[in-house]
Amino acid sequence: MAIAEFAVVRPNVTIGNNVIIHPHVVIESGVRIRDNVEIFPGAYIGKAPKGAGALSRPPHFEAWVDIGAACSIGPHAVIYYDVSVGAGTLVGDGASIREQSRIGSKSVIGRYVTVNYNTWVGDRVRLQDHTWLAGNMTIEDDVFISGCVGTANDNAIGRNGYDGSPMLGPNIGRGAAIGLGANILPGVRIGVGAVVGAGAVVTKDVPDGALVMGVPAAVRRRLNRARDAD
Repeated sequence: MAIAEFAVVRPNVTIGNNVIIHPHVVIESGVRIRDNVEIFPGAYIGKAPKGAGALSRPPHFEAWVDIGAACSIGPHAVIYYDVSVGAGTLVGDGASIREQSRIGSKSVIGRYVTVNYNTWVGDRVRLQDHTWLAGNMTIEDDVFISGCVGTANDNAIGRNGYDGSPMLGPNIGRGAAIGLGANILPGVRIGVGAVVGAGAVVTKDVPDGALVMGVPAAVRRRLNRARDAD
């Protein structure tokens, strides 16, 4: 284990073998770092969410974080409390993972990606830079999401406050692919192996194995097979 100068490791942190913690990292109490993890300068692990009286949704969380073996946590990434990250996952520079989220194994959370509260990301998922994942969202295994993709979980656009029940983000089926700059609206299901074209605005469910494009997105054709759906 190597802890560099100016790193802050609070009491009751568990650190495995061969862990490298670079300068100016902050790790709060209740965090578990498993073997062979590297955490780059300025990362903050175990941030407590603070509503500050301004948020419609009161934050709920438990004070723990579990970082799986052989993960890499990029510079200035922020991982809130109540988050698990599976083994072999890369969390890119400046990424943010909010409370109650679960990240699978061998996935990539790209640079400046935002993973909002209570979002589930499967194994071998690729989230490219600057993508924004809404709260209460599910991404199944083997999904590819390109850069600058936006998602939403509130059809009222925040005008009705927050009561929890209608705030449902999209559900992205196994092996789906989402093109650059696409936008996916609340509660939409992207089917297994479906492909969403670049810049599409997806307002309704996409069938398994379909290619959709346009504004609003429409089915252009059915693919020969769903990606990784066998």
